[in-house]
Amino acid sequence: MVPMFYLILYLVAPIPRPPLPSEKKFRCIEVDGNLSGYEDLPCWQDEFHKQNKDVEKLDLPGKRIEIEQAEVFMSLVVPAFNEEERLGIMLTEAVGYLQQEYGDAATLKEQANGTLKRRKGAGSQLRSGCAHPSGQDQGKGWEVLVVSDGSTDRTVDTALEFARNLKKDAASNIRVIQLHENRGKGGAVIHGMRHVRGQYAIFADADGASKFEDLGKLIREARKVEDSLGRAVAVGSRAHLVGSEAVVERSFLRNFLMHSFHLLLRLLTPPATATIGDTQCGFKLFSRASLPFIIPYMHSEGWIFDVEMLMLAESVAIPVVEVPIGWKEVKGSKLNVLWDSLGMAWGLAVLRAAWGLGIYQQS
Repeated sequence: MVPMFYLILYLVAPIPRPPLPSEKKFRCIEVDGNLSGYEDLPCWQDEFHKQNKDVEKLDLPGKRIEIEQAEVFMSLVVPAFNEEERLGIMLTEAVGYLQQEYGDAATLKEQANGTLKRRKGAGSQLRSGCAHPSGQDQGKGWEVLVVSDGSTDRTVDTALEFARNLKKDAASNIRVIQLHENRGKGGAVIHGMRHVRGQYAIFADADGASKFEDLGKLIREARKVEDSLGRAVAVGSRAHLVGSEAVVERSFLRNFLMHSFHLLLRLLTPPATATIGDTQCGFKLFSRASLPFIIPYMHSEGWIFDVEMLMLAESVAIPVVEVPIGWKEVKGSKLNVLWDSLGMAWGLAVLRAAWGLGIYQQS
């Protein structure tokens, strides 16, 4: 009976496909106002895997593997599936805040020749095209990675048109990535997180429901709990809004399913994850040092991916802090309350069993 259950679980547990070559490219609006060609995305995870292979080959499992140094202070990943209607509004709020708080890292003239450069006295690599040099030491520099998740509308055009209307230097901070087919919100977020260059990285939903200026609160709280390795996760939370008008006015079915899911979370997740009041809010911040412990080991690409992120953080003792944020209901949600809730319950059960029985491993 147990072997049969294990076999069935092995067959149903999702294994994400590797990214296609075209999905590891991006386009942006260059400083001269023209649309760039398809440029290679820098990928800290690829370099991380190379280093891990070298360590295994040399039989040095205790060697500490470092992630590539940050080039900007803040990276924002926006998963977007057919979001031409809402994306522009969200980007207006987000980019306004990023530019006000973090500005642009100063650009280098030598980047224009298309070669890889290294600033004298700095440890971070500087890439050409739409990339910007390191501003993370001064808390400056930002980027936005809009990940179009197999969109069939004008999501990509909307993002690029928004960038074109910004100041020239700021326009090139917005990178647009196209996934060949829809992978789910989790798949889009994970893909974007593999390519961030920031000292901190946050993902935020394209609907703009979360109050973006609360990013400052997440950074402050994350820095308070960072461990000696610089690892921390800050979870934007709407738990304090339960009982508020925004939640009370929801349908009975939606509130019932929400409470049922929270009960399931408490039953199926590890202790620390089970105490998080809102695991599903699309506004989570990661320090760069925490990413190699989470992103390479992700499997969930649907709505339940947030929970796997938190479970992985807990498994390696990464500090996680829950931070109340402002939030509003936004029309146009693609969530089917009934079927997606059932899918999340199924996904959670499979996820917990796959990790518990060793089908998924952090190696």
